[in-house]
Amino acid sequence: MSELHKFLFEGLPVRGAIVRLTDAWTEMLRRRQANTSTGAYPLPVSELLGEMAAAGVLMQSGIKFNGALVLQIFGDSPVKLAVAEVQSDLSLRATATLKGEVPEGATLSGLVNAHGGGRCAITLDPKVKFPGQQPYQGVVPLVDAHGHKLDRLSDVLSHYMLQSEQLDATLVLAANGTVAAGLLVQRMPLKGQGNIAAGTGHRDDEDQIGHNEDYNRIAHLAASLTREELLSLDVDTILRRLFWEEKLLRFAPLQGAQGPRFACSCSRERVGNMLRSLGAPEVEGILAERGDIEVGCEYCGQQYHFDAVDAAQLFTAPAVVVAPTATVQ
Repeated sequence: MSELHKFLFEGLPVRGAIVRLTDAWTEMLRRRQANTSTGAYPLPVSELLGEMAAAGVLMQSGIKFNGALVLQIFGDSPVKLAVAEVQSDLSLRATATLKGEVPEGATLSGLVNAHGGGRCAITLDPKVKFPGQQPYQGVVPLVDAHGHKLDRLSDVLSHYMLQSEQLDATLVLAANGTVAAGLLVQRMPLKGQGNIAAGTGHRDDEDQIGHNEDYNRIAHLAASLTREELLSLDVDTILRRLFWEEKLLRFAPLQGAQGPRFACSCSRERVGNMLRSLGAPEVEGILAERGDIEVGCEYCGQQYHFDAVDAAQLFTAPAVVVAPTATVQ
């Protein structure tokens, strides 16, 4: 069962979380493999997508936000786009769009940043928006402060959080065919919400970047966790091995209906709205050419079939919701 564990270091300005995606991750892989039009992801792509799913859960768990956190990696290489979306209730889904051959053993640079055009975007999309409100989005290149290409997603996201929040963070991420997992430790603001408020609290946090001895010690321990340990050991064993000299305050783990789990928000109604947005002439043209319309959800692989009668009804019924990411076949 997939699980999320959150914890604090008693008396220190450091928090942490560990996520292990098991059934949620294997369900996403199973659906991709079952999709006859795409087939299974190449190994480097599935590992990247698993790391993104784990990272999305860790980042969503650290904010008070009612909506979706969308992590996107896009670039100029075989992986044109990889997306992991995590809702505030920890339901998640992920997908990747490929073009061309994926080299065996490809790293992040080879997958999305071979020519330096790769980007990482994190979007916070509120479930309920005020009039005119737009989702918040931050975008960073897949390079460090010196312009050197980054080959690990964990380094990209640590760099992103340092830039966006002025708070140090260390991530360890890994994924294989059965588990996607991640560990996050992050230095907390010195004065409550000082990291997003104006005034001296914000400057105090900036002054602490890289210099808080407690965080540096814990970050060094966290970074010693290997890929094999993260994927194979249970959470209690990991925490005991890494932080046996620290006093941890642990929260009840989030599992099952309260924990990370696969869920897709696609529906026939939403796909119908997508087709309606194309306009009647476009839909009629597709029908004239193909006889019917097949729409496949990029996230879960669900196929939706529309014949001429279904299409005619689309333009007599009112639109209700936004369409999912989908492919018209």
